[in-house]
Amino acid sequence: MSGSNAKFLSKDVITEFRGRGDEIKLYPLAFSEFFEIYDGSKESAWDEYIQHGGLPAVALMQRSTDKRSYLKNLFTETYLKDIIERNHIRKDGELEELLDIVASQTGTLINPKKLSDTFKSVKNVSVHQDTIKKYLEYFTDSFLIEGVKRYDVKGKRYINTPMKYYFTDLGLRNARLNYRQMEQTHLMENAIYNELRIRGYDVDIGVVETNAKNSEGKTIKPQLEVDFVCNKSPERLYIQSALSMPNSEKRIQEQRPYLYIKDSFKKFIIAKDIVGKWYSEEGIIMLNLYDFLLDANSLES
Repeated sequence: MSGSNAKFLSKDVITEFRGRGDEIKLYPLAFSEFFEIYDGSKESAWDEYIQHGGLPAVALMQRSTDKRSYLKNLFTETYLKDIIERNHIRKDGELEELLDIVASQTGTLINPKKLSDTFKSVKNVSVHQDTIKKYLEYFTDSFLIEGVKRYDVKGKRYINTPMKYYFTDLGLRNARLNYRQMEQTHLMENAIYNELRIRGYDVDIGVVETNAKNSEGKTIKPQLEVDFVCNKSPERLYIQSALSMPNSEKRIQEQRPYLYIKDSFKKFIIAKDIVGKWYSEEGIIMLNLYDFLLDANSLES
């Protein structure tokens, strides 16, 4: 919540109602819900969804100009004002620059220490890494973004820094960037993350340590990444997001981290151009993006 409901940001919900209620998180429309009210094909619905998001008011608007105006105004007049006023921020320029960085780096690792160094070297502005961490917490508390930790799959431990951040609504993210940087790969990854959260999964970024030899013959331990490690007790799933799978080389690349994970939990690769749902020779489940989004049981059956 935001605006006049500023007493009910994420931390306040727990504080105000401790022991007297349950916290229920509401997300923007899932793609399946959006598609129910959309007049067109699933392909055109997807293009619209990753551009303007799933806020109900926006989904009911007809003109793109109205949607963009609404989203930009909502971001500036509600989210930003709430964050700045609520937290008594004086240097809002640095906060807004950080927000631009988070939006432009959706699905990539963000390290507060490196960002602090960048502010100093590029902008000649001193912003301590602890301040950056606080700003990121403010964005999270406003339900604007969600932070995702890395999880060492083989070592069974969390790696706290750096983290990835995903926007709870892609329309807000795109409006912040004036609809620049519309990379399909990152937008799809963000949309899959949101769908997993809507379905009740706790989601981490998977890190898998491997063994290899360098050019000098010495053993090294390069790390591979699994896009999402999804937990909903007692279930666990692994998911790789791939915009397309044009050839066997791409399939081998996406499957590679899975070959080092020896447990028996389901492992998926989701892509737009996969036909249907089938198993690879390695036992990896190949799943079409639209089949995943439109079937609530697509990960379970």
